[in-house]
Amino acid sequence: MPTILVTGSSGLIGSEVCVYFGSQGYTVHGVDNNQRAVFFGPNGDTRWNQQRLESALGDFHHHELDIRDREGVLKLIETLKPDCVVHTAAQPSHDRAAAIPFDDFDTNAVGTLNLLEATRRHIPESPFVHMSTNKVYGDRPNLIKLKELETRYDYDDADYEHGIAETFSIDQSKHSLFGASKVAADVMVQEYGRYFDMPTCCLRGGCLTGPNHSGVELHGFLSYLVKCNLEGREYKVFGYKGKQVRDNIHSQDVAKFIHAFIRAPRVGEVYNLGGGKENSCSILEAFKIAESISGKAQIYQYVDDNRIGDHICYYSDLSKMRAHYPEWDIRIPLEQIFQEIVESWRARTA
Repeated sequence: MPTILVTGSSGLIGSEVCVYFGSQGYTVHGVDNNQRAVFFGPNGDTRWNQQRLESALGDFHHHELDIRDREGVLKLIETLKPDCVVHTAAQPSHDRAAAIPFDDFDTNAVGTLNLLEATRRHIPESPFVHMSTNKVYGDRPNLIKLKELETRYDYDDADYEHGIAETFSIDQSKHSLFGASKVAADVMVQEYGRYFDMPTCCLRGGCLTGPNHSGVELHGFLSYLVKCNLEGREYKVFGYKGKQVRDNIHSQDVAKFIHAFIRAPRVGEVYNLGGGKENSCSILEAFKIAESISGKAQIYQYVDDNRIGDHICYYSDLSKMRAHYPEWDIRIPLEQIFQEIVESWRARTA
């Protein structure tokens, strides 16, 4: 029976990967120390998700380990020798990173290095999948010519008709400290692939979402927006008239792409993993969808000050992913994502 090691296993993507690969007959080992609760407080706590995995999966093994613990990481991978590693653990917030720069860099960059080196030493032929971020592009997407529509911004350049491709530059831009620490990790994952001929890939995620997200104001756009809608809580819109656009991909579609890569791995690859133009929406448009499902008006406050390094418009060009793995595609549309998030928050607060 194959074995998978998933870091950040109690988070949105990590837990989805655990459930998916468990359903595919894998023995699942999860690494998580609930650091999200440290970064974001009680609302970021993910113990409920750990307990869900332990209850739902028959062959799930939890490891209470901080990926910054180099010796602990080396020992775990040497002992388990998993058939593949999926690295989703991270400090995931722009805003939080500026307040905790050492924790941010040590988690995102050094933690990734610890895992890569342990993989190289003990299981160099095992696929290593890293959840990177589209924030590695910094604010360069804001240099693309845009057009302002009634409820959103969109690209006004034919070269970006289908979104941003992996050839887009990450250089000479403002990233936020979070974006910079993720760049360091992203480049290191590529380098271990190319330098040591290891099967690695970076998945530069857009808005990764789904019903098992512990969304908070600083991270988890759709999840937090829906939570505010259901609770009648004020949602703050930071700049760009609420017309800033993100592409949203369900965590299940993410897990399925990871499986496609593990079945046919490549060396040092990079993919822009998002929902594409079809699953994109602005904040104003997200309000309308949430309202249509919940029946509740969205309460919000506009703050005329955008977040540092924030994208005005971003959606992923999925052409490379579809070309390399034609059996994969986006299966869960935007409205279904909203519906599942609404149902999940209602169930958790019942």
